[in-house]
Amino acid sequence: MLGTALGPHSTGQTTVTSLAVANPGSLIQSVDWVAIAPPLIAALAALVVLVTDLFLPAQHKKWLGRLTAAGLALALISLLPLTGGSPRATFCAQNVTGATDNGGCSYVADHFALVFQLLALGGALIAALLSVHTVEDEKLPGGEYWFLLLASATGAALLPASRDLATLVIALEVASLPAFALVALRRDGRGAEAALKFFLSSVTATAVMLLGVGFVYAASGSLHLGAVATGLEQAPAQLKPLAEAGAVLTLVGFAFKVAAVPFHFWVPDTYTGAPLPVAGYLSVVGKAAGLAGLALATTIAFRPYAHTWGLALAVLAAVTMTVGNVGALRQRFDTRHSAVRLLAWSSVGQAGYLLVPLAAAGYAPTTTDPLGATAAYALIYGVVNLGAFGVVAAVGRRAGTSVDDFRGLFARNRWTALALAFFLLCLAGLPPGVIGLFGKVVVFRAAVDAGLGWLAVVMAVNVVVALYYYLLWTARLFAPVAPAEEPAGAPAPERRLPVSLTATLGLTASAAVVLSVAPQLVLQVVGGSLF
Repeated sequence: MLGTALGPHSTGQTTVTSLAVANPGSLIQSVDWVAIAPPLIAALAALVVLVTDLFLPAQHKKWLGRLTAAGLALALISLLPLTGGSPRATFCAQNVTGATDNGGCSYVADHFALVFQLLALGGALIAALLSVHTVEDEKLPGGEYWFLLLASATGAALLPASRDLATLVIALEVASLPAFALVALRRDGRGAEAALKFFLSSVTATAVMLLGVGFVYAASGSLHLGAVATGLEQAPAQLKPLAEAGAVLTLVGFAFKVAAVPFHFWVPDTYTGAPLPVAGYLSVVGKAAGLAGLALATTIAFRPYAHTWGLALAVLAAVTMTVGNVGALRQRFDTRHSAVRLLAWSSVGQAGYLLVPLAAAGYAPTTTDPLGATAAYALIYGVVNLGAFGVVAAVGRRAGTSVDDFRGLFARNRWTALALAFFLLCLAGLPPGVIGLFGKVVVFRAAVDAGLGWLAVVMAVNVVVALYYYLLWTARLFAPVAPAEEPAGAPAPERRLPVSLTATLGLTASAAVVLSVAPQLVLQVVGGSLF
């Protein structure tokens, strides 16, 4: 009988311990479906696309792209009910009703999670719009492409809301594994090489991170981020070296996703070998996932070691922005795919700027306000960088993806040239790209307020250095074409841009202009704590 099996009892000479509990119903949790709706809708959309692809005739495969965009748009809409009120939590190890920190929960939909889910799902939606013509033009397998894109977006949306190390690792791998296949879908040889470099680098980083998670669990006795911090504070002195090593190793996997030095070597070759929309997706959504994981692990789980990882991230930020900008300076403009490689090196430099507020958070462990600067800058960077990849994709349909192929673009296609010029000025932080300037000022202020004056100086120098290659590319757009460079005979007719590509450029350019006119729409993220 269940009533007689609630604890230890004797049967003859043998003691039997029952595993039953007094209130079995307490083990059954009610899932907050509204809280988990954003990643759940993306996952369901991936399954719908995969199944639909099995029964859809070849001539109707284009509907898969529309289903993907609709699923991502619905996932974005599902963020709206979560914007008001207190954070919502689910999958909790204990009853945390009325608690303020939701420390026993594995999924928390707070301000931080919503901001990065907006970036991940919004970036995936723009990448999907950018992909429609690429899938058709390059004859990529549509069903596999759209399924992989949605699956990766699911992991990227899950990661910011994860509040235990196991879920963080799983979400990071769900975001990464489909990305390897997306890079390899291009069957021209370069895709396989790019995917192999991406895969080997990522697997190495993941192995190191899992070793670090094991060390952290051994030292703290928990995987929940809040409990990890408590466990590290109370860990015996002999376990402190193990805990510190585990913290450092755990951050390696997230640093790889951010493309921080020295985990950046895969970026130029992978971006060049991947389809352009995938390269844009990795530069924004992949980076957002890494930043979210890095922020959660440092500011919550490894809070007792704030000054240690704060200094480490400061040095990492300085080296990353310097290496990225130097790599961009050394990029020749006349080589094939130089525009993509330049954006790849630029993304490495931008990763350094994004790491600055995270480093500042290490010097202000009682508040997470510096993270708002990272979130705001990531939103700005996501819009303008995807827009720049969109213009490169548009120009590549008629000419090529060398920077020299953009010479005289204003004379051929005025609006496309103006859009790219605006995106590049935003990345450089120059007017009229006001939102880019505001973003850099916010990041700079975070470093100064945290007492990291030397890092602010390094950032200022790198911003000036980056102006050279951004302005040089911008000047190419308005430069006259020399007679020797003009094609013989009648000029080739200008190919009309596909509707999806036009929508991508219009959406990103409009967003960048609106944010430049009203920067408070995104900079209000800096105003308060994200947690």
